[in-house]
Amino acid sequence: MRLNNRSAVLLMLPATTLYALFVLYPTVRAILLSLTDAHGVRGGSFIGLANYRQLIHDPQVTAALWNTVLYTVVVVVVQNALGLGVAYWLYSNRAVRSIARTGLLMPAMMALVAVSYLWQFIYSPIGGPLNALLDAVGLHSLQTSWLGDPSTALMGIAASYIWMYLGYTATIFLSNYLAIPDAVMEAAALDGARGWRRFRHVDWPLLAPSLTVNVTLSTIGSLRVFDLPFIMTDGGPANHTQTLSYVIYNDSFRDFHFAYGTAVAVLLLFITIAAGVLVTTVLRRREVAA
Repeated sequence: MRLNNRSAVLLMLPATTLYALFVLYPTVRAILLSLTDAHGVRGGSFIGLANYRQLIHDPQVTAALWNTVLYTVVVVVVQNALGLGVAYWLYSNRAVRSIARTGLLMPAMMALVAVSYLWQFIYSPIGGPLNALLDAVGLHSLQTSWLGDPSTALMGIAASYIWMYLGYTATIFLSNYLAIPDAVMEAAALDGARGWRRFRHVDWPLLAPSLTVNVTLSTIGSLRVFDLPFIMTDGGPANHTQTLSYVIYNDSFRDFHFAYGTAVAVLLLFITIAAGVLVTTVLRRREVAA
């Protein structure tokens, strides 16, 4: 059956209506609210870009932006590197692939609250498994209050996030691996391409589509992180784990500066869109080149 323009419009109408109602309308309302001095979700006087000028000079926002960027870079690089390594190992070991592939997604299916409390226990300075393990192997000097030390708290949260989504990332890479025709791998083997040479010249270019997906998802997810730092450290110690999402929550729902908190949310929205578009554009070009 061929679709005419009217039928196509009718088919698109329900999804378009829901998108406009739950995405576009709230976004426009948020931008308008950020241009006022409202202390609630309604009311307030129009003040133009005053909130945006304030957040540019706000040391709390600056620190949170730095924490968010650092967290995102670490998560994206480490998560994708480890995920690619796990996918390569599973692709090379068919005997364990089916069993391991099932368990890979289990951490990603856990609630973020459960993961937060689990890793909070692991990092506990008193009776925590991590410090107990370091003590058992004689590395007493490495024992510390992982979430109470400003130098380790943010990376500790990043490690828990990586653990949670590592299997998800590896599964996407593995799916791309399994989509590569066997004839390509056989031809590479006949040409003497093995190990690192095969990975560099055959695997890496052909894994471009999954790399685009994984880097884009991990970038967007990391920029918006809120649950883990909120539950594990409540932004501490000394604000070293505050992210932009945490600042939005703090300003809006603790200090009731809704307009200012919304301005920070709009800033995060544009950063996320810009990062997503940039990453996708660059990696799509790599796909074409590959």
